[in-house]
Amino acid sequence: MSSIYAAKPWLSQLSDGQRAPIDPPATVLHSFRAAVGRAPGHTALAYFDGRLSYRETDDLSDSVAGHLAARGISRGDRVAIMLQNTPHFVIGLLGAWKAGATVVPLNPMYKSGEVAHVLADAEVSALICSDRAWEGYLRDCAAASPVRVALTACELDLQTRNDERVLGFERTAPADDADDLLAVARQGLPAPADRQLTATDVALISYTSGTSGTPKGAMNLHGGITYNAERQRTGHPVPEGASYFVLAPLFHITGMVCQLAACIANAGTLALAYRFEAGVVLDAFLEHRPAYTVGPSTAFMALGAHPSATPEHFESFQVISSGGAPVPPALVEKFRAGFGPYIRNGYGLTECTAPCASVPPEKEAPVDPASGTLSVGLPGPDTVVRIIDDKGEDVPFGEQGEIAVSGPQVVPGYWRLPEATAEAFPDGELRTGDIGFMDADGWLYVVDRKKDMINASGFKVWPREVEDVLYTHPAVREAAVVGVPDAYRGESVKAFVSLRPGAAAEPEDISAYCAERLAAYKYPREVEILPELPKTTSGKILRRELRSPA
Repeated sequence: MSSIYAAKPWLSQLSDGQRAPIDPPATVLHSFRAAVGRAPGHTALAYFDGRLSYRETDDLSDSVAGHLAARGISRGDRVAIMLQNTPHFVIGLLGAWKAGATVVPLNPMYKSGEVAHVLADAEVSALICSDRAWEGYLRDCAAASPVRVALTACELDLQTRNDERVLGFERTAPADDADDLLAVARQGLPAPADRQLTATDVALISYTSGTSGTPKGAMNLHGGITYNAERQRTGHPVPEGASYFVLAPLFHITGMVCQLAACIANAGTLALAYRFEAGVVLDAFLEHRPAYTVGPSTAFMALGAHPSATPEHFESFQVISSGGAPVPPALVEKFRAGFGPYIRNGYGLTECTAPCASVPPEKEAPVDPASGTLSVGLPGPDTVVRIIDDKGEDVPFGEQGEIAVSGPQVVPGYWRLPEATAEAFPDGELRTGDIGFMDADGWLYVVDRKKDMINASGFKVWPREVEDVLYTHPAVREAAVVGVPDAYRGESVKAFVSLRPGAAAEPEDISAYCAERLAAYKYPREVEILPELPKTTSGKILRRELRSPA
């Protein structure tokens, strides 16, 4: 590649250990079996007061694999998993891979139409889901799809605490048209021995979050997952066997790679708490004493705003990362001042199997003096990140353009969408749709999504820049900025905010605060205060929903 970025200026910022070549295992199963071999009795999964060792998790997932094989699931068939952060998810995932299947992770917040699209598009043969969702609407979705095998899980199992903040539901009666996942897992069936997967097999068909349209299935290869997991393990090291808290959802690529796969590579303990609830998470931090977690900035906002949060809750962490959306500089400093840890930014997409840039543990991300944007980190040693113009040509260091990524973690394309693949991955390079720039030292900065740019009286306004200012307001907890039609300007800037607990502010005060800190065409003429901003389950604020009049 003839490119000014091919020289990889970021390499000089990385340590010898971070630059060193790695030899990742072919699949997560290879990594898991290695962990079973060296630490069979170590806790693999911690779920409230429940514990499963690596040996127990291996045996349970073997039996799930044997059941799937006996029910006709063949190598390469698709198995969808629609569960919260529970041990059932991990047992089902490992079992599906041991059966040779490709896993399709589904967002538990999906409604019937969204589930129907994925089941049909991926031609899913088996579905693993909660018993409540099966009784609620998934039975009908499955009946109208290619699904022929169903396994249901009661997420009250494998623990006895029944924390009503997240587990305040009743058990359902056994279904006569689906098998219970845990009962199947305890049958002691052997996994099929003839379905060894390779680095080039598709591990996941990960449907994009749909923040900008109909979800597409990115084909994450086993080798891409283990590559990024191994880079995570060596680049953000924590002691072997340490606890990793699952803050990001496991169905999301960040949770799958940076938490689950990296934890397994380190023979660590994966601490699970069903779904995000700030008080439950804080309690889990004290119980499990995790060394690592990764989550969206909105999760850290909620944790920091919780009245029970103290520095003690965060004492055990050696590395805290944020992904999914850029972190406002004000949040990083507020969190450090209040609780101690420095939140390390990261950047990635489903299409590059989670991270392609991150802030190394021994460094802090610089803030661009001109825009006030916090860097999302440095690319890895085997990755090339370019900033390009509309013709695909390099732009100079410091100038804005579209972020393009190539490297071993980039997926080969979208499931059965050759035209979309050709458009998004010319010559195998991912065109991200994100606007950013890189400084001469290799630090990457994300400005905003290309499609979210606001055109106010002919001036470009990037929502992210306005949001960063809003986050410096002492009353603001969450912020999102969109363009709204304006008869005079074409578009004008509108901000939606939620307030910190106990804080008070008027919309006009927040608008005036921004007007003092931004050019006249950038500050929000209109501010709307909401109790909560709409988000995906992975924590991204949905500007699209705020933009819609409905």
